[in-house]
Amino acid sequence: MSNTTKTQSKNYRYYTDANTGSELTRKTLVLVLAGGSGSRLKGLTKWRAKPAVPFGGKYRIIDFALSNCVNSGLRRIGVLTQYKSHSLIRHLQRAWGFMRAEIGEFVEVIPAQQRVDSEWYRGTADALYQNIDIIRRHEPENVIVLGGDHIYTMDYSKMLYQHVSTGSDLTVGCIEVPREEATEFGVMSIDTDYRITKFTEKPADPDTIPGKADKSLASMGIYIFSTAYLYASLIADAEDKESAHDFGKDIVPKSISTCTAHAYPFEDADGNAAYWRDVGTIDSYWKANIELCDVEPELNLYSRDWPIWTYQTQHPPAKFIFDDENVRGQAIDSLVSGGCILSGARVKRSVIFFATEIERGTAIKDSVILPKVSIGKNCRINRAIIDKACRIEDGTIIGEDIEEDRKRFHVTESGIVLVTPEMLDQHLYVVDKEMLKESA
Repeated sequence: MSNTTKTQSKNYRYYTDANTGSELTRKTLVLVLAGGSGSRLKGLTKWRAKPAVPFGGKYRIIDFALSNCVNSGLRRIGVLTQYKSHSLIRHLQRAWGFMRAEIGEFVEVIPAQQRVDSEWYRGTADALYQNIDIIRRHEPENVIVLGGDHIYTMDYSKMLYQHVSTGSDLTVGCIEVPREEATEFGVMSIDTDYRITKFTEKPADPDTIPGKADKSLASMGIYIFSTAYLYASLIADAEDKESAHDFGKDIVPKSISTCTAHAYPFEDADGNAAYWRDVGTIDSYWKANIELCDVEPELNLYSRDWPIWTYQTQHPPAKFIFDDENVRGQAIDSLVSGGCILSGARVKRSVIFFATEIERGTAIKDSVILPKVSIGKNCRINRAIIDKACRIEDGTIIGEDIEEDRKRFHVTESGIVLVTPEMLDQHLYVVDKEMLKESA
């Protein structure tokens, strides 16, 4: 009996077997774009790159894209960094150093090096162009380009198989979104075979999916290129003085009329749009974290079939102490990580990152508390994000009087309060010369 498995998806068919699949993934290079500044996350990216921002109690945002790669059998990975990359590079060294280069697997950090000229990366396409010699050295047959700043779990190998079986030069990972929300995305116009006929960046009047008048197909920022076509596109784009040197703005729109391009719809087992979150704003970051507190969250962090890998900090189990009538350490509908101590504090529907201590009489609700935070006695914190290593003094109230919070902290239009050490006059990163003199 043949071990070939026949799979049909939408209007195309492709065939895979164990040998063909492993050979295909071995000859594919993944490049993760992790150099963006992430300015919409405000204070969370003042000292770190967006992909290095903590998420979900113990992870970094980039861990999701990298875990998808490993779980998909893709183990030749380059991470392109640029802005404020120290904590990101340190995390990659600690969390992803288990790859074995001698058997052809790696997570390779590719920092901005001005390899072509004196310019830093001018856009996502330029980031690849400036490292085109490194890409050639790995001799891939296909190149997958990912963003390192989205939260989702996805088997990239299925998209790769479609790309090869349809003979595409370019495949774009897409997700269905309500038509009224599609104005914030790059939108694919497709025919009934999912061949892309047009790409429009943030259209005022988005095209819909054939047969679905209320849905549009939005780009996830995931691209698969045949290597020869990628080289030709990058070189032509680099020579175009009018280009913004960006995949979404330049490479993809220009490719539609010059190559075979298909959309790959990212769907769950029922054919619906799968879980995917762009956590590029304070509100979306807060919401995606709080969603993890649901009884059955859309994002399953507990799946043994699709583990999310990260650096495992060495901390003891979380501890909940005191059981008096009004002083009881407890957490309800919450995620509490290792090394945390809830000393007579009450936490409800919140995500508490590792090594955080919360003192007696304090109540925390609908909040995201990043690692190594110290919260004093009798505090009340609601709908807030507390950045790493903040020290919250006894009796502090956050999230109840928004106008008062605006005087000290960053508050979004929806009322989410962001608190960072600098806002509390706790300067963890000394950059002022006078402060340096004082500390000396």
